[in-house]
Amino acid sequence: MLKFEFSIHAQNMLAKRKIPEEWGWRTINDPEMEFVGDDNNNHYTKAIVEKAGRVLHVVVNPYVQPNRIVTLFFDRRLRKKDESKN
Repeated sequence: MLKFEFSIHAQNMLAKRKIPEEWGWRTINDPEMEFVGDDNNNHYTKAIVEKAGRVLHVVVNPYVQPNRIVTLFFDRRLRKKDESKN
């Protein structure tokens, strides 16, 4: 099992954006989408039901041990799957 840690920046973003740490773990452990970004980091996204389906985006640096959660944010570019376009 991979080990992860939050960077200081990610810890600050949890507090500033009022994101429970558990949502970050949920996104990494059970993502709806996972990809390697142009930055060569792993990106994980998941709609968070408790946040009206907004999509949490978690960026992880896989090249350090333990893997470092670089940042996390609600991605306005992404929408939950069942949201209809108006």
